[in-house]
Order: sequence, then structure tokens, then C-alpha cells
Amino acid sequence: MTTTTPDLAPQAAAVSRLVAGVRDDQLPDPTPCADTPVAGLLDHLVGLTLAFRLAAEKSPLPGAASASAADLAPDWRERLPRQLQELVAAWRSPAAWEGNALAGGVQLPAAAMGVVALNEVLVHGWDLAVATGQPYDVDGAAAAACLRFTVDFAAGAPEARAGMYGPVVPVPDDAPVLDRLLGQTGRNPSWRP
Repeated sequence: MTTTTPDLAPQAAAVSRLVAGVRDDQLPDPTPCADTPVAGLLDHLVGLTLAFRLAAEKSPLPGAASASAADLAPDWRERLPRQLQELVAAWRSPAAWEGNALAGGVQLPAAAMGVVALNEVLVHGWDLAVATGQPYDVDGAAAAACLRFTVDFAAGAPEARAGMYGPVVPVPDDAPVLDRLLGQTGRNPSWRP
């Protein structure tokens, strides 16, 4: 689905900066993800960074990453930045992009799975940024790669797309790439808590 291998590092670094800025009193606050507070979103990021690293290494975890505030690891402030770095390192290996990869019970060509990993980090980073009122740096090339993937994925596998995202939120064709990506993933770009 993609012919280039995007670099996950800029977006992973941006999300690490967000994690450092989350205050404890924000953990119960709402996020753009329905019925998921900030603590649940952080738990999901902990799980998905591990799952997609293992997908790159071709040693997948069974099941999908949870999003449970009650299950958020006590060391999330240290764990998430470390796991984001490990995710980047795993997807820098050329072997990560070869063959197939499995994450969350879904098997895809590894080239597509790498873009899904990037998309998860980028979009959930936006979720975390708006939920906690922080500025968010988005790598333009990463956002464009994710938008291409989500549009192609929706056209090629509408049932699978429906299981991953909420309904498409209409966004003007001339809107910024990030806004169009957010709309494709079921998010309203103007959402605020």
C-alpha cells in the first residue's frame, strides 16, 4: 500500500514530549476517543507501542492493546518514552518492512503495518495533545503517508476500516493534511474538551 518507508522518529519524539507534559490531575479528563479518559489513552499508547514494535520484530503479541484507565502502568511516564524509542528502532530495520506483520490480531503486509503503527502514534498523539491542551508538532510527511493509507484502506477494506475508526467526519478537501487525516479516522479536528 506504500512504496516508501516512513520514519516514525519525528512523531514518536513529539508524543514523548506530550507524555512529559501530562499532569496527574488530567488523567480522568476526556479525550476525542469516546469513553476513554486521558489515563485510558495513555494505557492504549503503552500497549500499542509494544504491539507494533513486536510486529516489526515479527514476534507479535496476541490480542489488541487495551485502553483502560484502571490498567495504566504506574511507570507510564518512563515507560512510554522508552517504548516509543524502541518502536522507532524496530521499524528502522529493513527486515521490519518485509513480508507480513501481525498486530492486534490483524495481519497485513509489513509495509502497510509500519504505516499503521505511524498512524496510531500520530493520531493518538493528537488525541493526547488536545485532551491535555498541549501544542503538537506533526511531521508533514508522516501525516501525508497516514492520510494516503487511511484513504486507500477505507476504499479497499471498508468493513475493516469500520472496526478501526469511527464514522468519517467530513472535512473540506482543501483543509490541512492533519485535519483530513483526523476526519478519515473519525475525529472532528475542532474537538476540544
